[in-house]
Amino acid sequence: MCGIIGILGQKAVTPLLVDGLKRLEYRGYDSAGIATLRNGQIDRRRAEGKIVNLEAVIEREPLEGTVGIGHTRWATHGRPTEVNAHPHANSEVAVVHNGIIENFRALRKELEAAGHSFETETDTEVIVHLITDYLRSQKSPEEAVAATLKRLHGAFAVAIVFAGRHDLMIGARRGSPLALGYGNGELYLGSDSLALAPLTDQICFLEEGDWVVLKGGEARIFDQDDSPVERPVTRTVMSGAMIGKGSYRHFMQKEIFEQPVVIGDTLQSYVDPLSRRVTLPELPFDFARIPRLTASACGTAFYAGMVGRYWFEQVARLPMDIDIASEFRYREAPLPENGAALFISQSGETIDTLSALRYTRTQKQHILSIVNQQESAIARESDAVMKTLAGPEIGVASTKAFTTQLVVLACLALAAGRARGCLSAEAEAELTSALIEVPAQASYFLEREAQLIDIANEMAEASDILYMGRGSMYPLALEGALKFKEISYLHAEGYAAGELKHGAMALIDEHVPIVVCASSGPLFDKTAGNIQEVIARGGRVVLISDEQGIDAIGEGVTHAVQVPEVSPFVAPILYALPLQLLAYHTAVIKGTDVDQPRNLAKSVTVE
Repeated sequence: MCGIIGILGQKAVTPLLVDGLKRLEYRGYDSAGIATLRNGQIDRRRAEGKIVNLEAVIEREPLEGTVGIGHTRWATHGRPTEVNAHPHANSEVAVVHNGIIENFRALRKELEAAGHSFETETDTEVIVHLITDYLRSQKSPEEAVAATLKRLHGAFAVAIVFAGRHDLMIGARRGSPLALGYGNGELYLGSDSLALAPLTDQICFLEEGDWVVLKGGEARIFDQDDSPVERPVTRTVMSGAMIGKGSYRHFMQKEIFEQPVVIGDTLQSYVDPLSRRVTLPELPFDFARIPRLTASACGTAFYAGMVGRYWFEQVARLPMDIDIASEFRYREAPLPENGAALFISQSGETIDTLSALRYTRTQKQHILSIVNQQESAIARESDAVMKTLAGPEIGVASTKAFTTQLVVLACLALAAGRARGCLSAEAEAELTSALIEVPAQASYFLEREAQLIDIANEMAEASDILYMGRGSMYPLALEGALKFKEISYLHAEGYAAGELKHGAMALIDEHVPIVVCASSGPLFDKTAGNIQEVIARGGRVVLISDEQGIDAIGEGVTHAVQVPEVSPFVAPILYALPLQLLAYHTAVIKGTDVDQPRNLAKSVTVE
């Protein structure tokens, strides 16, 4: 959500800033802009909509300078217009900002009373005026920023440049990530390492409350008390080549087809294929000793956690609570002292999940996280981290991050079952073998993608779509509906199959497709009964099942999507693929922006 890039450089900075903003498009945005210093003066260009619009503006009005900041904005306060686009600036200072200033109304009222005139509807503009106010009271830029930061309430990351100061840039973070990059005589700021990938592989991730002064080729970091601090510099393996679409039409399509590889990579980290045993890093708790596991996540990661709950409770006999992170901390759940808490996030920066983590820290929980970004805030604030090796995920709609999260949760459940004495060596070997086979089965299914395009053509004509499943297929139904609605802009809902007759059955007629996930197994007969109830009421059933399940249902379904026969334990991982492809192809048919759906952001760093 929103993106920042800043360059304190030695060569023309505008093309580098624009290129950096393009790498940040995956975060979601509705306007963009850059500001540079030209002959000591702040100059800027902004545009509503996509970066191509900004490029057109720059083509007409070139922007010079070797120092600059850029921003992609996802509107929170104020409409997505050019006037409200970042950078915000006056003749003395320019600012780009991610996050929300919660007390901006009070600050704005105070500043207006002091004679300041505001041009935008945004919360960010108060930062410009506060810094300017302190500069005019004879404070240095560093002193002005330090004083301003103490007045701001909320979550934010900022990058700031000053008129007449070609040697200076200041950044700060509180609740929203900011990375510092070291180049050859140059310094960089970015929302994440991906933004800086082609510029440098030497990255320092600012910690909560940090602010940094980039000056004279050196970076000085201060904590929230303005004391100088040292933060580690790490070498990132990220590269610009890793985020190209290659021969694929969209990033989402590419990421769907990368799943056999990234699932295999993730499995290789946690499974010994010879012994058929799960091997985990050292955890901050003993599964055998904890009475309950408390988990929290948002969106797709929450649905992964829901699947995980079935696994932990069935395989390890370990009770597990899974909450939507934005609700969890506000209900003030009582937690057992020295209990275990699990957090799941693709970006590792999701503010609701991070806030839930911090709540459990106050409740003296041992914290384990599943993230795709090892350097993220959630990873850094956890006692232990289970990495998903999905690689960069650019499409806003999560695909490979979801399936690799499922892989890690499955491995954790197997390890918990062994530790708690609920899983024999033979049973662990059997389930581990099923996991090892998933990459090959995923590849087999993806080679038969074409069967879903005809179904997508029909679904694109519908106004409402229902998804249903039982057991671990129920959260798959929720995830399928989420994926469908977020990129096709069509209404879709997921249900537990047994709940259909408790209300949703009223929606079913010949115009409503119902997508059913039903692997053959212990719950299949129950789901088959629900399918017949839907067919009897004219519903158009799209059945996703294996050969045995499709044969058992017989005639009556409108479409049958056959997937390889797998153990019910790993079925949620494999069955995610047809759901993703249905959503993808429907969105392509509808002509929506598949990789950057409207109103959505990849990394949600504000509440």
